[in-house]
Amino acid sequence: MDYCTYCEQLPSDDLNVIYHNTQYGFPIDSDDELFGRLILEINQAGLSWITILKKQQNFREAFDQFSINRIAAYQEEDILRLMNNPGIIRNRLKIESVIHNAKVIQRLKLEEGSFAEWLNKHLGYSSEEWTRLFKKTFKFTGGEIVNEFLMSSGYLKGAHNEKCPTFKEVLELKPKWLRE
Repeated sequence: MDYCTYCEQLPSDDLNVIYHNTQYGFPIDSDDELFGRLILEINQAGLSWITILKKQQNFREAFDQFSINRIAAYQEEDILRLMNNPGIIRNRLKIESVIHNAKVIQRLKLEEGSFAEWLNKHLGYSSEEWTRLFKKTFKFTGGEIVNEFLMSSGYLKGAHNEKCPTFKEVLELKPKWLRE
């Protein structure tokens, strides 16, 4: 069952439905917000998505509104602060990966202008090519994490089926070059 069909069966105030109707597959303009989505996907590994949705605001607050520059500057005391925060997933490997990935994105921004531009440069890649690229570039980015990150941020097709009312809305919001 795809996410659209699953969400059709839930009440309109369910967190899955709200996420599906307002965020999933929608293009993201901000590098910090793109990185925030990657943070959520990394932390979802091994857990249910509803767990992450319930903690989404806690992640935003704990990780400085997903500021790439602030997170890249985190030190051991920040790792300890995050490890002691019951509002997020307290997994040291995931936390250290987020910090490492923030530093990588800083470098990508210097080379490409933005995280989004780096992603745009690889449009047309297959799912497998994206996964290889992410594994080579970032930490804690396996196939499922990469695919969900790219679908949820509009870089890979498949977030919504064509019968879904949100499909057309998302399509209209995407730049022309992302629609094809």
